[in-house]
Amino acid sequence: MSKIRIAICGYGNLGRGVESEITKTGDMDLVAVFTRRNPEDLKINSNTPVVNMADLEAWKDKIDVMIMCGGSATDLPKQVPEVAKLYNTVDSFDTHAKIPEHFETVNKSAEENKKTSIISGGWDPGMFSLMRLYASSILTSGKTYTFWGKGVSQGHSDAIRRIDGVKNAIQYTIPIDEAVESVRRGENPSLSTGEKHLRECFVVAEDGADKDRIENEIKTMPNYFSDYKTIVHFISEEELKRDHNKMPHGGFVIHSGETGNGNKQIIEYSLKLDSNPEFTASVLIALARANYRMNKMGLYGAKTIFDVAPAMLSEKTPEALRKELL
Repeated sequence: MSKIRIAICGYGNLGRGVESEITKTGDMDLVAVFTRRNPEDLKINSNTPVVNMADLEAWKDKIDVMIMCGGSATDLPKQVPEVAKLYNTVDSFDTHAKIPEHFETVNKSAEENKKTSIISGGWDPGMFSLMRLYASSILTSGKTYTFWGKGVSQGHSDAIRRIDGVKNAIQYTIPIDEAVESVRRGENPSLSTGEKHLRECFVVAEDGADKDRIENEIKTMPNYFSDYKTIVHFISEEELKRDHNKMPHGGFVIHSGETGNGNKQIIEYSLKLDSNPEFTASVLIALARANYRMNKMGLYGAKTIFDVAPAMLSEKTPEALRKELL
């Protein structure tokens, strides 16, 4: 059987993760990496052809699914609707408040061109979204809580790096311990966004940049920092490379509910990740497999992880899944 032909659009941390992890599949080949940069200047970790974004259409018959690896702040909202006119796409758009808007924009492009686009894949949104759905459907009386970290948020770090005067930056999301323990005890507290997490930022400023302005822009950024206690540290490039050169992350979804005559039932799902981009890439690769199958079934338009049957994600046959995992 022929392999699913995969391409990467954007070669940052996530793109490199897809390039690395796709070698562990038996049913996919990476056939191209698309970039806005001069292809000759982009050094990648494989022998895959590097192609400029201007040549997207020329590859139309050579690619089954395009994995979109740009940032959610500015790249994905513009790129995905355009690329979805030509290709089936998978993306990790993670600005939760804007997911409905992103869905509608992508859906129009994909439906009109008989393409399938799975949006907002990854672990949150993505795997955590599924856990919230399962838990709240099973325990209908109760509350669901999501905690992230401690770990590096790629989207939030990228949003800081796009501020004028910022040379580089890393942002950590940190759960507030008292809130987590209250939820685990089944107390079902009412927690504001800022009572569940704080955000800690390590920023390398350009020479001569206005650090007060940068700090204010970070702390007041809607959808990213404005609802949280946010701590900003300005450090050197050397300190960033020495002390913040890994990308761990994780977190947990906890649903606390009751059944019968007041019997407490608590569902908890957690992730502990050494590499956020590599894990996110692994989810996107599995979704690309589902995307390819769904498109062959005529399931066009934008989809989310809620629309993907679990068996669609696996390389295994339905018979093997029933025998080995059920």
